[in-house]
Parts: sequence; structure tokens; C-alpha cells
Amino acid sequence: MQNGNSAPNDSIIQPAGFYIVGMISMPYKEIYVMFLAVLYVITVICNIFLIVIIFYDHRLHVPKFMAVGNLALVDLVLSTSLVPGMMKTYIFLDNFVPFKLYLVQNFTYYTFVSLESFSLCILSYDRFVAICLPLRQESINTNARMAYIIGAIWLFCIVVVIVSTTSILSLSFCGSLNVNSYFSDYAPVLVLACNDITYQWTLGTTLGTVFLGVPFTFIFLTYMGILTAVFRMKNKQSRYKVLATCIEHLVLVALFFIPILIIFSLEFFGVMWNPNVGLVCLSLSSLITPFVNPIIYSLKTKEIRSRIYSLLTRRLSVRPLKNAH
Repeated sequence: MQNGNSAPNDSIIQPAGFYIVGMISMPYKEIYVMFLAVLYVITVICNIFLIVIIFYDHRLHVPKFMAVGNLALVDLVLSTSLVPGMMKTYIFLDNFVPFKLYLVQNFTYYTFVSLESFSLCILSYDRFVAICLPLRQESINTNARMAYIIGAIWLFCIVVVIVSTTSILSLSFCGSLNVNSYFSDYAPVLVLACNDITYQWTLGTTLGTVFLGVPFTFIFLTYMGILTAVFRMKNKQSRYKVLATCIEHLVLVALFFIPILIIFSLEFFGVMWNPNVGLVCLSLSSLITPFVNPIIYSLKTKEIRSRIYSLLTRRLSVRPLKNAH
């Protein structure tokens, strides 16, 4: 893909930075960003609380909660990579991002949005083994194996996103520096380059397909297997209980994948719509899931609820003893 303005590929013109201009024309954008900021504060508090409980309670050091803790950490960094920058741009009216900071934010966001996708995939793997292979669960889904899976996915995402982010360093920018997005995005910067972006565009498209398509397909296939196993259960109470836990995970999957898939599908088929709608949908997709995740796994999971209850009762029982002295 060749842009309209051309520059020799051996003459690299790097800008001082970029200006984030997405959603500038959106009405009440300050209110929307403040709404995201409130979600962000709750997200940070709840995810840190969830991580601390899982980390310090050795009874929760099992594959299921290793996957939950991993997702909570990913959620924490993913939301942090977006909201503070959006507040700087739309609340404090400073939309300039230095070039090096742009690279850092771009790397952080795409690494952790990819990890979010694969982390949801890990949870579906854990559910599949627990429901479809219950007699072999302890031998298949061990702590060591779960740690290897999580570690491998982190390494894969970090290395691949480093490659895509550093590919921007070979581009020259000799025209507009206005990025039509709400953060330090990848594709909106590519279209600003004045030399050939075929490699970067192909790389970004391929990685986007891998990071979204592969986990979504895996989750779909595992849940086909899970639903088959569930409807074979003769005990209706057990069937409803298992379905309830699966629905909670599918809610997270839907909140994350559906807005992204709809937007990319519409853009692929050339459907024209208000760009602000797409930016709002993408921002909500990246921030609602981190907000909902700790609520589901803290308030809807019996093991977590019991640990919170025991922690609170222990604190309340210690306080009167201190006052007695």
C-alpha cells in the first residue's frame, strides 16, 4: 500500500509527536470520559483487591484462579493504558503525544488487548477441562501446565507486538500529524506516513486476525463441546449450575469480542457510519470487560466470596480485642 505523498524509504522523517483528534467533534465527550474515569477507578480497586486475595490465599493457588488472577492483571494494565491518556486529551485538553511516548502507549495497549483476548481463551480452556473431562482434570490442568500456558501467551504477545510497534520506526511522516483515534493507535498513524506502508499494514491486519480470530474460534469450539456435555447431564440442577457459570464467562467474551467484530466487519464491507460511534464502541469494549470481570469473579464465585467473608470477619474480630487493651 502506497500513500499519496511519497518519500524515499531510506530517508526517515520522525515527528516530534502526534495529536490525538478522535472524538473531538463528539458532543459531551468530557462527560463520557469522566464516566470512563469512574469505571476506571472502580476497575483498579476491584482488580487489585482480586489479585491480592488470590495471591495471599494459598487455597486459591489452583489453575482456575491462576487464570482469573492473570485476567485481573491484564485488565488492570489494559484500562490503565487508555483512561489516563483519554483524560489528558479530553479533560485537560492536551492532545499532543511525544513520539517515544506514542510507541510506549501503542505497545502497551496492543500487548494487553491481545493478552485480554487470549486470557478469555484460557478461561474457556479451564471450563472445558473441568466440565468435559472431570475425571482427568487434575492430571491435565495442573498448576505447572497453567503457568506454562500463561507464560507462553505473555511471551508470544510481547514479542509479536514489539515487532509491529517497532515497524513504525521505518516510516516517514512529512504531512499531517493528526491521529483520528482516541489513543495512540496503530492503523490511524500508518495512513499518515508518506512512504510505503504495505509491510506495516499487512503485519497489523495479520496480527489483528490472529489475536482476535484464533481465540474467538477456540472459545466457540470449546463451548460447543461444553454445551454438548451439559445437555447430556441427567441431573437438571447440575445442568443449570454449570450453565450459570458458563454464561458468566460468555458475558465477558461477548462484551469484549462483539463490538470489535461488528466494527471491523462493517469497515471491511465499506459500510459508512459516524466515526465517533466506532470509537465509542471500541473504547467501551476495552474498558467494560475489565470493569465487569472482578465483579463476576468476586461476587459470583463461591470461593472468592468465602475468602472475602473470612477476611472481613477476621478484621472485625481483631478490632474489639485491640480496643479491649
